[in-house]
Amino acid sequence: MNTSRRSRFWTSFGPGLLWAAAAIGVSHLVQSTRAGADAGFALAGVILLALVLKYPFFEYGPRYAAATGESLIEGYVRIGRWAVVLYLLITVSTAVVIQAAVVAFTAYLFTFVFGLNWSLPIVGGLVVTACAGLLALGRYKLLDAAIKVILLLLAVSTLWAATVTIPRADFGTLRLWPGDIVGTVVPFAFLLALMGWMPSAIDISIWSSLWTLAKNDATGSRVDVEHAKLDFKIGYLGTSFFAVAFLILGAGVMYGSGETFSTQGTAFATQLVDLYGSTLGGWMRPVVMISVLTTMLSTSLTVVDGFPRGIERSVLRLVVPLNEPVPSGARVYWLAIIVIGIGTVAVLAVFVRSLTAMVDFATIVSFVTAPALGYLNLRAVQSSSVPHEHRPSGAMVWWSWIGLILLGGTALVYLVARFT
Repeated sequence: MNTSRRSRFWTSFGPGLLWAAAAIGVSHLVQSTRAGADAGFALAGVILLALVLKYPFFEYGPRYAAATGESLIEGYVRIGRWAVVLYLLITVSTAVVIQAAVVAFTAYLFTFVFGLNWSLPIVGGLVVTACAGLLALGRYKLLDAAIKVILLLLAVSTLWAATVTIPRADFGTLRLWPGDIVGTVVPFAFLLALMGWMPSAIDISIWSSLWTLAKNDATGSRVDVEHAKLDFKIGYLGTSFFAVAFLILGAGVMYGSGETFSTQGTAFATQLVDLYGSTLGGWMRPVVMISVLTTMLSTSLTVVDGFPRGIERSVLRLVVPLNEPVPSGARVYWLAIIVIGIGTVAVLAVFVRSLTAMVDFATIVSFVTAPALGYLNLRAVQSSSVPHEHRPSGAMVWWSWIGLILLGGTALVYLVARFT
């Protein structure tokens, strides 16, 4: 890469890391670690399959934004206003619950790491306020800078912890598909949940396209498609790395230990820290603490920004024609931050014991609608608004259709298994 190309890349670098920060959260810290804890490396193939199948639908977000100068929301409008309404309904129905779950996890870890004796709603409110305050101070620029620092700490601490763990891991459990242990060692519902939420829900591809446009505004220049795709690939590879790293943590420290682990994600994370301390020595506790805390802090920050950003663009595009620019001022954005933030604290204060049931509802909605949103992303990136040279290749289109068929089939099996 010559000096000019390198300079253009660093100018555009960032949205892919924001996408990674949003994706690396409960799905990695809890599900990947639990997969390793329960089955060693037997579920590695499942994680890899999910990462491969979903890649095109996430990549279409920055590709579309860089190729057209528009977000995927505009792409949905061109398909039909119903597509925007569908996305908005999915977002509105899940935003408070998902943010409450992420913030609850983050708040719990803060109280654990710093020994605080404060109530969960108070700490959760402080987490939301801190994230909103950072966004108010610098909006995208400060978000971009903060995530780079947080992910650097996350990468160093997680890599360190995983490297220390590798000698203890039993790679003899590695297999392409865990058919012989599904329904016995590994519940079928967990297998579907692992695939459905690895690396994340499809709807954050919308956030990715919006972050690409925000990067353009912040730098004053428009990122080209190749650099946008490279930026995203780095983020996606990072997400895959963390999925494997947390799998190694679970397989190396928890698998075969004879311990009984909590089904609650927050307690599970603290058990991970405690088990590391007792197994590898107290000196590893700070490393794992930094890893789990930065995992959830990065997710909280991107979620607090992502949901309102998607809601604002959707609402504005339902009332503003495509041939007119969206108005500046971000009133809808801040209103959404406030409403979702209040809803988050209310859930933690009043409905915290029902949070698991509400998260299950949000999981079902996101999981079942993933094939629909994936199809809309494919339609958008193949539309006439995207220059022909920037549309996906024939191989990638086939890759997308295979993913849609398998994701749709998995969603159907999930619903049948859950309601029969």
